[in-house]
Amino acid sequence: MMKTLRHVMASAALVSTLFVAPLAVAQTAAPAAIPQAEGQGPAMWVIRDADSTLYLFGSFHFLRSDTKWGQAHVDAAFASADEIWFEATDVDDAAQAMQLMQTYGLSPDRPLSSVLKPEDIAALNAALAPMGATAAAFDPMRPWLVSLQLAVVQLTAAGFDPNSGVDKVMLARAASLGKPAKGLESMAEQIRIFSGISEQGQVEMLRGTLKDLDKGPAEVEALLAAWATGNTEVMGREMIDKMKAEQPEAYEALFTRRNANWTRQIKTILDGSGTAFVVVGAGHLVGQDSVQSMLAAEGITAERVTH
Repeated sequence: MMKTLRHVMASAALVSTLFVAPLAVAQTAAPAAIPQAEGQGPAMWVIRDADSTLYLFGSFHFLRSDTKWGQAHVDAAFASADEIWFEATDVDDAAQAMQLMQTYGLSPDRPLSSVLKPEDIAALNAALAPMGATAAAFDPMRPWLVSLQLAVVQLTAAGFDPNSGVDKVMLARAASLGKPAKGLESMAEQIRIFSGISEQGQVEMLRGTLKDLDKGPAEVEALLAAWATGNTEVMGREMIDKMKAEQPEAYEALFTRRNANWTRQIKTILDGSGTAFVVVGAGHLVGQDSVQSMLAAEGITAERVTH
């Protein structure tokens, strides 16, 4: 499960759209005030040149409402920005999400039962039993969507909510301050990334989810604690390095290629002037293939902000 929870917690913002799918769970409102972080708090980086400043802040897409991640210096950086960039800004478009899920998440001509082994179906039935569902209900879905659905349901059962996640909170904050919110990619692009993983890669993702189902909550708590205290070393080791070794195809699709795309866009932003605040999944800002590493290869230095 941890493999898929990495995607959900700190990789792709599209997962909040999965609440329009069959296992939808009621959402709660985002907290009005963010509890202040303890110690260093989540990491932030800054890039400066002659006429522009750009902040990089790592997001967790699902959080509990009482998660302590607020920081005065992050708020100040956000307030100073002329524009706010997110992975995507259209993730609340339920109608679009449903259409995209039908296009890229369903495969009635190649049902789930035709690509999974009997033992996989048995494991899926066991995982769905507490939810009052069976594998048959998921038969039209592609493996990537089933895998993420299971992760989302487990996260919400543990008290995590996309409306308490960094993205939703900062999107609302940008709107309240009248700041333009821009997307590095769209919901459609994010969904196509998942659906573009080979069938075998998707099956491996689902099998990993089912295999590690009982380990997920404890490992997510450890990852969350590392994020909330700015421990990028632990995040890189436990989230990025493991995924790169265990699911290289998914890692390439979800991290390497997207980081390279965002690096190109950040360079364009820096070619202009003013101040920008960029919010992306925390997993994209740690490890050897991080956005900062790719920027460094282009001669652009991102410095960790301390306080």
